Amino acid sequence: MTAKPDVMDLVSTLKLKGEAFVLATVVRTVSVTAAKAGAKAVIRVDGSIEGGWIGGGCARGAVLKAAQEVLKDGKPRLISVQPPDDLQARGVRPGESRDGVRFARNMCPSKGTMDIFIEPVMPRPSLIICGASPVAQWLAKLGTTMGYDITVCAPPAEQDAFELADRRIEGYALGVNDESERFIVISTQGKGDEVAVRAALGAEASYKAFVGSRRKMAALRAELVADGLSPDAIDAIKAPAGLDIGAITPEEIALSILSEIVTLRRKAQRSQS
Repeated sequence: MTAKPDVMDLVSTLKLKGEAFVLATVVRTVSVTAAKAGAKAVIRVDGSIEGGWIGGGCARGAVLKAAQEVLKDGKPRLISVQPPDDLQARGVRPGESRDGVRFARNMCPSKGTMDIFIEPVMPRPSLIICGASPVAQWLAKLGTTMGYDITVCAPPAEQDAFELADRRIEGYALGVNDESERFIVISTQGKGDEVAVRAALGAEASYKAFVGSRRKMAALRAELVADGLSPDAIDAIKAPAGLDIGAITPEEIALSILSEIVTLRRKAQRSQS
């Protein structure tokens, strides 16, 4: 029989892979329960329990339902699974939430109470930087500090310009998509502009931007449209990249771009709440 992986080892492995999942932790039990405080389980996006254990069917349904919800909105939840008599004594119905606690019914003969904290663990947002310009280098530095997963796309001879990068791609062969939220910034400074823009057009991302003037982007657009590419897809690339904060230096321009990305991310999160 193959031994099941340790829950915390599994957590580390999934985080390194950039996979979204839920960590469920029993934080309190009253009376007889199958799982005790401190028990943990890892729940994957498909609803399967990958490792650990938090009890049997008495709590499973409520936990799996909450797991799917937290993966959608990124907000943790505290679930209290209680026998019907206890819920009635509290004056709450199954599925009702009070003071940040959602109550669920325990129909098992044990009639115990179990509180479970449901915590989403999401992949770090991915910042994909095309090019090795000074702005690109500052984007990598600031992005790392702000917790982004940094992918550097540049010719081999230019990769040494980046001290820190989570991933490196020689050239601009971007993957189509992955589980993380992605932001693509093209800062090639005249070295492979068209190739990088083409690569960005073929990849999915919440944000695509070009570091350069409107005139330069207009010239690229004309060439790409003449070559049969979609004008609407090209127009979805923000040019020039970043918020208008009067930025002049490379680090200021990088700051304006990350400010724009943060604005978009937080606005999307607020709309989901």
